[in-house]
Amino acid sequence: KCHGHLGHVFNDGPRPTHLRHCVNGLALKFKPSIKRSYSTSTGRGFRRGYSTSLVPPPDAEERKQAKPVVCYEVDSLPPVDSEFYERVRASMKKVDEVLVKPRDASWFELEAGQLFRITSVEGPQVGDLNLWNRDNIREKFYSSKTRQLHATHLTRGDRMWSSFPYLRPMATITHDTLEWYGWDSDGGGVHDVIGSRCDPYTNAVLRGKQYDQCCHSNLVRALVDKGLGIEEAEASVHDVLNVFMCTGFTHDTKQYFMKASPVRPGDFIEFFAEVPLLGALSACPGGDCSASHSDDLTTCYPLLVEIFDSDPSVLRDWKGSPPVSGYKGCHGVQ
Repeated sequence: KCHGHLGHVFNDGPRPTHLRHCVNGLALKFKPSIKRSYSTSTGRGFRRGYSTSLVPPPDAEERKQAKPVVCYEVDSLPPVDSEFYERVRASMKKVDEVLVKPRDASWFELEAGQLFRITSVEGPQVGDLNLWNRDNIREKFYSSKTRQLHATHLTRGDRMWSSFPYLRPMATITHDTLEWYGWDSDGGGVHDVIGSRCDPYTNAVLRGKQYDQCCHSNLVRALVDKGLGIEEAEASVHDVLNVFMCTGFTHDTKQYFMKASPVRPGDFIEFFAEVPLLGALSACPGGDCSASHSDDLTTCYPLLVEIFDSDPSVLRDWKGSPPVSGYKGCHGVQ
């Protein structure tokens, strides 16, 4: 009880009611009558501007103790023949290279059975990678399915899977000099398939600015340079593999974060092309992504894409491009 009141009503007021309202000032501090079993700062609605006012049910902790189950049983996936890929690597010969300029993107092509390598050459720099089937651009890299089949971050032995209705390995990671990084104390890892790519639309919503060197726009320009119209090019750009980028989710609010990439000149990630590939790589305007992106404030460096041939005698042990998914595609429609 506060022993206060909001005011009085007197009968000496003006016509027609003859009432006069006198309102007092009063400050109230409300205290919860029920002790909550969780912090308001960690409620899911807290960061959206809501106070966490819902009282958990009596069995809340019991419900939270349910054991997690990995969504996809991947033991039945074709095994990665690491010995074969090592033989390929031992015999590979460089045949071409593309230098991707800072805050720009470039395209490159490979035959199935070739390899490509993305290398940091001058300073710490992250890149956004898109892949398509060179002979069928509708088949493109599917980052979320790759994430489900492997993990939030990729490394040696993981594959980049293609979109529906194809769903097959497009490329296999054969080497990664940052494999040692693993997971840090913030929950961060390298080479993520979480973030989509920096883009001008989100930038305009959050900052109210026009910026044409976001990775999305860079990749669009690369496809236009390849010969696609701008509408087809933009429709073909998709969620990326964030090469060299160090990311994760914050422990408290589970928000996507980035931090300074551990990449240094000479570090590289390398891929074996399981199908004929068209690739495009953007040197992100965020540089090493230690501070910002989608602007010109950060120091950026080029990235080098190198193309390698495999020894034909080694490729005799390869079964060729993997088949597409065996699903018939009727979706239950008669």
